[in-house]
Amino acid sequence: MESFFKVVPLFLFFLLIANVSELKAAQQKCQTKRCKHQTIRFPFRLKGLQPDLCGYPGFDISYMDKKQMVLELPQNVKLVVKHIDYRAQTIQLSDPGGCLPLQLPNLNLSASPFQFTTNYAHKYTVFNCSREENWFYEYKDEQNKIPCLSSPEFQVLTTPSDFSPDFSLVNCSRILLNISDIAVDEDMLHYKTGDIVHLSWSEPNCRKCEAVGRKCKLRNDNLQDEIECCGTTKKQRDRRKILLAIGIILGPCLLGLILFGLYRIHRSLKAAKEAQFKIEKFLEDYRVLKPSRYSYADIKRITDQFKDKLGEGAYGTVFKGRLSNDVLVAVKVLNNFNATGEEFINEVGSMCRIHHVNVTRLIGFCADGNKRALVYEYMLNESLEKFIFVAKEEDHHLGWEKLQDIAMGIAKGIEYLHHGCDQQILHFDIKPHNILLDKNFNPKISDFGLAKLCSKEQSAVSMTAARGTMGYIAPEVLSRNFGKVTHKSDVYSFGMLLLEMVGGRKNIDATVGSTSQVYFPEWVYNCLDRGEELRIRIENEEHAKIARKLAIVGLWCIQWYPADRPSMKAAIHMLEGEVDSLTVPPNPFSHADAVQTSANIPRKPNNRELPVISELE
Repeated sequence: MESFFKVVPLFLFFLLIANVSELKAAQQKCQTKRCKHQTIRFPFRLKGLQPDLCGYPGFDISYMDKKQMVLELPQNVKLVVKHIDYRAQTIQLSDPGGCLPLQLPNLNLSASPFQFTTNYAHKYTVFNCSREENWFYEYKDEQNKIPCLSSPEFQVLTTPSDFSPDFSLVNCSRILLNISDIAVDEDMLHYKTGDIVHLSWSEPNCRKCEAVGRKCKLRNDNLQDEIECCGTTKKQRDRRKILLAIGIILGPCLLGLILFGLYRIHRSLKAAKEAQFKIEKFLEDYRVLKPSRYSYADIKRITDQFKDKLGEGAYGTVFKGRLSNDVLVAVKVLNNFNATGEEFINEVGSMCRIHHVNVTRLIGFCADGNKRALVYEYMLNESLEKFIFVAKEEDHHLGWEKLQDIAMGIAKGIEYLHHGCDQQILHFDIKPHNILLDKNFNPKISDFGLAKLCSKEQSAVSMTAARGTMGYIAPEVLSRNFGKVTHKSDVYSFGMLLLEMVGGRKNIDATVGSTSQVYFPEWVYNCLDRGEELRIRIENEEHAKIARKLAIVGLWCIQWYPADRPSMKAAIHMLEGEVDSLTVPPNPFSHADAVQTSANIPRKPNNRELPVISELE
């Protein structure tokens, strides 16, 4: 019994599928047929070629010899189809033998869905009259002859039955046919148009469908007196034609765009694959340095699904995380737009070689497909930028002694990169944002995404494009006219950082319209050159000396040409010495007029007057 209940639903399902398939096959056969100049569709159907549901009862059309189509009417009357007007619901018919009156005795439309199109139907009587007896009538009423039934010996004439016959007809020899009980169209017996009969139909009424360009069909429940519209309207077909024309015109362009897009995707995937291979090979070579490798799932777990965002830079976003042993870390998730992975290789390759108190320590990394991340030790006080760029009304958070210690630590970290590693490392992005501070405010250099490694014997490095942050980039990095790119490029960036630490503000303020009021380094130089004190927030004489020392060292470091700048080792000696032993450097802005605006290097202000002092005091 249980199996019966399993089989029956399955049987009914297959039965339903079979019925639907059969219905679809039948509907496929009901498509419009074209026979010579005439289309055959609902309510007509081709008998023997299309199923019954394709047409309406009484609208059967079949083929005769010579491929003529005939409409089958009651009493076995078959008339040739001349034309069908589906919108007006009329049909033109003729006799296959060319003599339509021969069909008159059997033409009974009472059991047919058709009717005559005119309203002036009459009852007619047909007479046979010899030419001798009917010569007068023949001449008088030529239009009442039926040529196809007449001969040279006699004429077949008609007259309405409700009219009194002419005397000449009374004298006719005999009545050939009496069809007074049949109502026919007057034109049907006319000798000029007697070969065609015009019929119309009222049911099924498809005029509403035809008026909007749609077709008619029987409803799916197969009720004979129920029809419905199907197909698209003329407006929809016109819209399709327009879309087709647009497609033909724009098709090649769209195809080209698609092919171009596929090509770009292919190139991107290929580049990503090559980058992944390059990274894996690089990591294999650096495995001896034993940095920890994490999966992307580990990175999400460490950062608690990237919950605590610390900051965001050009090459990635930094999140706060926690290792399993409760050690806080900073996780830098790299952006995916750099498919080559160059910044990842630069940073891992640089950090694996570095072990210095003033450089952030790389704990581990993630290289999981195109997901890449770097795990660093966590710096409690975040970046130096947070403490030197403060509002005018706020107190300086760090104090001048701490600023001097931070400057010294940064200098020692950069000098280690240049000369303390197996290979020389040029950072190319020294700025306050990339100087992190631990819980004791000890500085640590971070973000080696733009770094380049070269041998210590190499006097200069080749670069295909400028790298760094505008405002800290050395002139030679932007234009080789000012010299070769060496470790002195980092010295320039360090000098700009020192001047910002002194001023407590950015050297270039993009929000101010007048350059002469915002270029702080030249303002500092002008003060020192005139022997004036720096009019900035100074609490005592010792702090003034520190500020003056940092400013002088910064100005030495930003000399326009690399050869005029000190090395980082020399800069450290200046920071460790007394301010009185330092001399004011040459004007670093005397060569700025040679720099073109297109190089995007800060130019010397046109106005040599000092900026508004209230901004700095």
